[in-house]
Amino acid sequence: MELKQIKYFLAIAEHGSLAAAAEAVGIAQPSISVQLKNLESRLGTQLFIRSPRGVTLTDAGSVFVERAHEILDAVDRAKRDVRQAGETPSGKVVFGFPSSVSMVLSVPLAETIRLNLPEVRLRAVDAMSGFIKEWLDEESVDLAILYETTGLKNAEITTLLEEDLHFYAPPDLWPFKSPPGEPIRLEDLRELELVLPSKSHGLRMLIDRVCRAAGQHLNVVVEMDSLSQIKSLVARGSAFTILAPAAAGDFEERGELASSVIINPKFSRPVHLVRNPKHVRTRAALEVERTTIAVVQELVTRGIWRGRLA
Repeated sequence: MELKQIKYFLAIAEHGSLAAAAEAVGIAQPSISVQLKNLESRLGTQLFIRSPRGVTLTDAGSVFVERAHEILDAVDRAKRDVRQAGETPSGKVVFGFPSSVSMVLSVPLAETIRLNLPEVRLRAVDAMSGFIKEWLDEESVDLAILYETTGLKNAEITTLLEEDLHFYAPPDLWPFKSPPGEPIRLEDLRELELVLPSKSHGLRMLIDRVCRAAGQHLNVVVEMDSLSQIKSLVARGSAFTILAPAAAGDFEERGELASSVIINPKFSRPVHLVRNPKHVRTRAALEVERTTIAVVQELVTRGIWRGRLA
């Protein structure tokens, strides 16, 4: 089939008559009628029901409306990508981060982009995963990092790494005989008072899911969705917590928190780089995507982001 036939089809669907569609696209009515018949012949089905009052879509026609838009959008993206291939990447790229990932990735990524892509303007936005998913579906962000991609309507996903969750406590209030850094068992946490995010938070859902599967129950005495407040509360000795190392690296470096990986079972989660394939991918966004993968690989290799590369 030809692109002009698809464009004419959409014009007829929009205007509800061959005459109005022909006028809108600037061709004679007999010509648009011939193009429609050729398209229906190619597809092997009738797309419209004709009547003296105009045309209405058949069930097949309704399906083809959505597919036709996808085809034309894909052609437009291909044209833009080809035009941009020889251009210097430039323009704004909006990137959504969960707070825990932003702690370890946003600064080195911004520095690398500034150095290697000087005409690209990165806008890094911290938010809870639920908001980031909405922004991806609404196409208001170019890229995002997510731990959980369930529920996304459109998603092109690249898994970057897998990280294990750790138990955190102040060094001077370490509750185990084994020192920080030595693995601890999940069952050893049962009697400890914990501060964790609320049950709607992705991290908490993972923790609860693993605990249910292991037949264990944790003593959660405080719920907080603010990462900084959780770390501050634990550093003050008011409770203990479970976090990804990327989220608490700043407090560990200052000696305010110490940690151990949890085993039997482990709490592991993948880290994904996500984009909406329906959203226009600019040359700048493509280069930021490539840079992100390279920066993550370097951070993991150097031990700054503790995890296993995918």
